[in-house]
Amino acid sequence: MYREERHQAIVALLQSHGRVSVADLSDRFAVSEVTIRVDLQTLVDQGSVVRTHGGAILAGYGIQELSLLRRRQRQVAEKARIAAAAAELVGDGEAIFLDSSSTTLAILSHIRQRYDLTVVTNSLVVAQELLAFPKVTVVMPGGTLHHDTVSLIDAGGLTIVERYNISKGFFGAHGLTLADGFTDVSEAEARLKRSIVGMCRQVIILLDATKWGRAGVASFADAKDADILIADAAPEEMVSQMRALGVEVNCVGQSSRGKDCEAI
Repeated sequence: MYREERHQAIVALLQSHGRVSVADLSDRFAVSEVTIRVDLQTLVDQGSVVRTHGGAILAGYGIQELSLLRRRQRQVAEKARIAAAAAELVGDGEAIFLDSSSTTLAILSHIRQRYDLTVVTNSLVVAQELLAFPKVTVVMPGGTLHHDTVSLIDAGGLTIVERYNISKGFFGAHGLTLADGFTDVSEAEARLKRSIVGMCRQVIILLDATKWGRAGVASFADAKDADILIADAAPEEMVSQMRALGVEVNCVGQSSRGKDCEAI
C-alpha cells in the first residue's frame, strides 16, 4: 500500500470508528509505529486529524459530537425506547444521577409522577426541564460551564454529591469497546463521570446501536463496571462478552424486547 493510500485508509477508519491508535494502525498496515506517527503528523499538517495520546481523532470531531442539539436529533426513536426502559428502573424515594447525554435527557418525560425523587445532575438542560416537576428535588454539583454539553464540569465540585446515597446512575456513552470500556469525547466530562460512577450503587449505561465498537477520547468506566446496559441493537459477540463479564444486557429494539438484541 502506498503512503497516500494509507492516509486515505486512516481517515476512513476515523470516520467509521471515531478514534484510532498508533499500535492498532501499525498492526493493521504492517508498518512500524514510527511510520504511523509520521502518517498521522502529515494528516495533522493537512488539517484532517488531531493527535491524542497514543492515536488520533478527526479534526473538529469533538465539537461536532458534543453538541447537545445535534445529539438530540440523532437516533430519536431508539433513544426514546431506551429511555422508557431506563425509567422503569426508577422508583419513588430514590436518589439517582442523570448525566448530560441526550439519551438520559429522554428519561425525564417518564418520571414525572415519581414521589420524593432526588435527581443529581450536572446538566443544566436536565435541571431546567425538572423545574416543571414539583415532586422532584434537583441537586447540582458546581463546576465550569461547558457550552456544547450545556453542563457543569469540575470533579472538585462533587462535595455536595457525596452527601447523597445514589441508588442508580444513568450514563450515556459515546462508545463501548472491550478494551477501552465506556468512553466520552470530552476528557473533562469523562473525568467527572468516572468519579460519579464510583458513587452509584448501580451503574446503568444507555447505549444505542451506533455506539458499539466505537471509542471516544477518554474512558469513564471499564466494561465490567456497568451493572445494567440498555440497548436497542448490538453485535451479538459483544453482547455475549458483556454478559460474560456479569453485565445485565437488556434489549429494547422494535422486535427484540425480552429477547436477544437485534444484531447489527
